[in-house]
Amino acid sequence: MIPMNSDILSRNNVKIFGKGSQPIVFAHGYGCDQNMWRFITPAFDTDYKIVVFDHVGSGKSDISAYDFEKYSSLQGYADDLNEICDELSLQNIIFCGHSVSSMIGLLAAADRPEVYEKLIFIGPSPCYINKDDYIGGFSKEDIDELITTLESNYLGWSSFITPVIIGNEEKPEFSEELKNSFCSMNPDIAKHFAKVTFLSDNRSDLLRLINPALILQCNPDVIAPVEVGKYVHTKIPNSTYVLLNSSGHCPHLTDPDQVISNIDSYLKN
Repeated sequence: MIPMNSDILSRNNVKIFGKGSQPIVFAHGYGCDQNMWRFITPAFDTDYKIVVFDHVGSGKSDISAYDFEKYSSLQGYADDLNEICDELSLQNIIFCGHSVSSMIGLLAAADRPEVYEKLIFIGPSPCYINKDDYIGGFSKEDIDELITTLESNYLGWSSFITPVIIGNEEKPEFSEELKNSFCSMNPDIAKHFAKVTFLSDNRSDLLRLINPALILQCNPDVIAPVEVGKYVHTKIPNSTYVLLNSSGHCPHLTDPDQVISNIDSYLKN
């Protein structure tokens, strides 16, 4: 029996469903929650055990569990992920992470490669700042300005940035949904998580991943440009790179059929 009353599972608002035995764990991106996977999970409900959760500080997680020191790096979130998997006694895990959760999943699998089978990264970025020959998509000045703006006017920043993230002007309902999700977060936690996300540099961790990985890339994607996805592909030894015929940073919302098709093909190979 799954111990759904455990502190770990309630901390992260973990939900489990599906008719299969092999688990797929879906992890949402910054400012989002598990509901962002609602267009994807039904396609895998028959053949897999689906696990969704909210990062601490997001969605319906236990906000009292948020520790600013623990979550001062992405490793804190990776430790949470492995605690969830241990609590549920999961093995042969397929992990699917969006945006910053791609790196969270990578860190978790690098620490515990024996419990993961494959990883799927949607719009991954190990580093958002251009450094030397590396193209992350943003200058240091861009990120400094972004952080200054979100610290001084988080709600205004959220209204500005969410259409940029979605990147599909013809689908304003998803920009509105993302904005509402951003604005539902505790502002202090949201600001802290944003700084940890945009200032992180996990490029050296890419080489630590020994598990197979699928990289799903959109073009254009302002948050994680094509150069970033290709960089991740070149650095992860056993990776597959797919350029979707889709734009924006949230194809699991704006173009779920493509995401489902490519995940399904990858898992069947």
